[in-house]
Amino acid sequence: MESRPWGRSMGTQRAWQSGRTSWATPAALCGSRGTHRRSRRATRKHGGKPVNEIETGAETVYPDDDEFAITLGIEEEFFLVDPRTRDLIADPDVAIFEASEKASGAHKIVREFLRTQIESNTRVCSSVATLRQALRETRGTIIEAAEQHGAAVLAASTHPFASQTEQMTTPKKRYDNFASRFQENVRQFVVGGMHVHAGFGDADSRIRIMTVLRNYLPLLHALSTSSPFSQGRLTGFKSWRLTLMGGLPRTGIPGPLHSWDEYEDLLGEYQRMKFIEDGSELWWDIRPSHAFPTVELRICDICTRVEDAVCIAALYASLVRMLMRLDKEGRLPLEDHTDIIAENRWVAQRYGVLANFGDSRRLSGRTDIDDLVTELVEDLADDARALGCEVEIRRALDIVRAGTSADRQVDLFRLRRVEGDSDAEALRKVVDQGIADTREGV
Repeated sequence: MESRPWGRSMGTQRAWQSGRTSWATPAALCGSRGTHRRSRRATRKHGGKPVNEIETGAETVYPDDDEFAITLGIEEEFFLVDPRTRDLIADPDVAIFEASEKASGAHKIVREFLRTQIESNTRVCSSVATLRQALRETRGTIIEAAEQHGAAVLAASTHPFASQTEQMTTPKKRYDNFASRFQENVRQFVVGGMHVHAGFGDADSRIRIMTVLRNYLPLLHALSTSSPFSQGRLTGFKSWRLTLMGGLPRTGIPGPLHSWDEYEDLLGEYQRMKFIEDGSELWWDIRPSHAFPTVELRICDICTRVEDAVCIAALYASLVRMLMRLDKEGRLPLEDHTDIIAENRWVAQRYGVLANFGDSRRLSGRTDIDDLVTELVEDLADDARALGCEVEIRRALDIVRAGTSADRQVDLFRLRRVEGDSDAEALRKVVDQGIADTREGV
């Protein structure tokens, strides 16, 4: 969520094809500190230029001959846990952050709104394979630094039993202003997420494709769920995080947009009315990046296992590539009604991989998630092959059948209770499992 002074440079935009530098979206929740006027100029800077044809000085760079080339990057927000109590560490040793930042290399690792959290931002990646390696590097760096300084790392979108009232915010004026403005909404906001960036096309195509991508958001979210608990209670939801986020304005499914100008007009109205300073304060489930020529997938919970995160990134990239092809042919699918997408979003949030989605294509009006994922994997096969991620998208079939992090958490809690553990003992074992899963494959 940190702002970067270098975030708007043309060199950084070039990196969305070359993959030579790190990146991070600015102020994912709290907004950047730029002025209204600077924000509009920054938006226009890369607004109309194709991502694979970016001017820097007198030079025009064509880094990839593939007209459907896509670059990727991921942000992940982790909890820092006391290995003895398994509770969140309200005020962790600053050495964890210093060591992580020092060892981050081509990536960025930064502090978060809550002191108990740490965020990683991978470098720009040119393939799913390089993204996997980047995620292993960022997770490994944070885990090593945390363990050296008395903490463990948990990738889950809520902690199973931590108290919301005991958490402390990172001392920063921007964070203080955020907390002051949103009050109880923010006091409950002990959550972490995963944001996937895809760099592609020009500004208008990114907006058109983003609008159609809304149809797939509930499914992608269902595959990521990792927040079934809140303050020691089973919520009955596979993703309680979205409920907590829903108290903030400008969240959820955005309305349909069909051009960059239409997006800029909406952004300008928000700014004129002084609701926001810039596009980083639009906290939609999917949005155009404020600082980069990307579309940012924001709906997902953080995946506890790194391979699940890679799967979702591969699905997202394959969807983008398929829609780029259809857009070029003038055959983009119709977008579903926003209210129907929002209803499916709630179904995904509540049931995860047990979801039975509304589907306007079916006479019955509903589709089981297993059938939907099977169909999607088949539809994306050619594009996944072109991107070299056929195996990765097929993992979605395994996630549906074996369950997400949320399912594993709930199953273990119930098993331990049947075996005679108290609620507190069972919850600590859920944390232990989450810490182990966070390390898996790193």
